[in-house]
Amino acid sequence: MLYLIGLGLGDASDITVKGLQALRSCSRVYLEAYTSVLTVGKEVLEEYYGKELIVADRDQVEQGADEILKDADVSDVAFLVVGDPFGATTHSDLVLRAVTAGIPYKVIHNASVMNAVGCCGLQLYNFGEMVSLVFWTDTWRPDSFYDKMCKNRAAGLHTLCLLDIKVKEQSVENMMRGKKIYEPPRFMTVAQAADQLIRVIQRRREEGAEPGVTEDTVCVGVARLGADNQTIRVATLQQLMSCDLGGPLHSLVVTGRLHPLEVDMLRVNAEPNALQHLRMMDSSTYWS
Repeated sequence: MLYLIGLGLGDASDITVKGLQALRSCSRVYLEAYTSVLTVGKEVLEEYYGKELIVADRDQVEQGADEILKDADVSDVAFLVVGDPFGATTHSDLVLRAVTAGIPYKVIHNASVMNAVGCCGLQLYNFGEMVSLVFWTDTWRPDSFYDKMCKNRAAGLHTLCLLDIKVKEQSVENMMRGKKIYEPPRFMTVAQAADQLIRVIQRRREEGAEPGVTEDTVCVGVARLGADNQTIRVATLQQLMSCDLGGPLHSLVVTGRLHPLEVDMLRVNAEPNALQHLRMMDSSTYWS
């Protein structure tokens, strides 16, 4: 049996009882370590779970899945994922490979950013399509996420932005030379995401477009969601560009049309200037 087990968002103790029982019955336990991270490291997890963990990077999961699935038809193998197992398309691919090989599988779900983000005060059924923001380079600055944000806002919907993480990444130079030298881990912050988004807004404005999201749009920055030291900051996009929400992981929400209850909930975490924006909102801002 292949078990895909969600670990939740905070620390070692966020695993479900069902997940922990399944994990401890397995002959091998893999820890997926590139789509997200917990607030504690591998050693802490091993001590809490009572099992040795095999760290699985992107290359192993995407190109060496056969090794993960080896003997899973005659023994139990666990694949641990921060958040929920289906928070990334890679894990669907692993399931399809298992099915093709005739290996039974079981999914044990857990909390993910996609539902836990409701703690900021925004109602989950008012969210539209989710987007990802990646680190820009000198030659690659994708901005298709902005069009999706504007489409969501036009429909009155909020946009959850997942921010890029770089774990065990190679520089282009080392990759071309075949050197297995990896860059230090990087985690995009809310401030960096806000800066990139404002650059897109400014470029679109220079091109003559009327921005659907502006520097004054009320947004929500979230850091370490689900951990004891989670941080929620409600502010304008411009304000978030200079905020410091501490260590990873960060997420950004661009608000759409706000229900009165959402406005009241956001006021709990709002910065003074963002609070002023919320006070100024009239009934046309709200859902009917």
